[in-house]
Amino acid sequence: MDFEYTGRHIDVTPALRAHVEEHFGKIGHVFENASTARAHVIIDVVKNRHMAEILLHWREHTLTAKDTNADMYQALTRCIDKIEKQALKLKKKIIDRRQEAMPMSAVAPDTSPDEAEAEAAPEAAERRQGRIIAARRYKVKPMTAEEAVLSLAEDGDQFVVFRDADTDRLSVLYKRKDGNYGLIQP
Repeated sequence: MDFEYTGRHIDVTPALRAHVEEHFGKIGHVFENASTARAHVIIDVVKNRHMAEILLHWREHTLTAKDTNADMYQALTRCIDKIEKQALKLKKKIIDRRQEAMPMSAVAPDTSPDEAEAEAAPEAAERRQGRIIAARRYKVKPMTAEEAVLSLAEDGDQFVVFRDADTDRLSVLYKRKDGNYGLIQP
């Protein structure tokens, strides 16, 4: 981890540097890639108030902590504790986001599932493929599209499957949300 120190109205002594780096060494396990973390430590003295501020840049995040105390070492320790709490919260959030993510296999399932996998986990294979909830059989009568519209209006169904009397091909007529009808012909 890289450290940068700024002292306002005070000289940054090697003892202060050692104190900060020692405490950050204790929480170094939180930062996976400590080489990418940069800490900017700002210390300031105004009359009897010792102010410490730490800006930590880790990954794409910036963690900040500020504390005022009569003792500079105490202010720095409290700032580092605040940074540790923020870092743990951020790390937990990152881990939770990764674990809650939908696996790629669920987003784009295989087009041909393996037989052994399907036998080992039938529920998983069933989730990847859609289930048939209800099945009904229809009599396919030969009629024209106009007759199919009349039949659809009488029955109150959402669609009708019929064989086109003119072309002898299978067709589907359905009601649209706007009140019109749609015709599907292969």
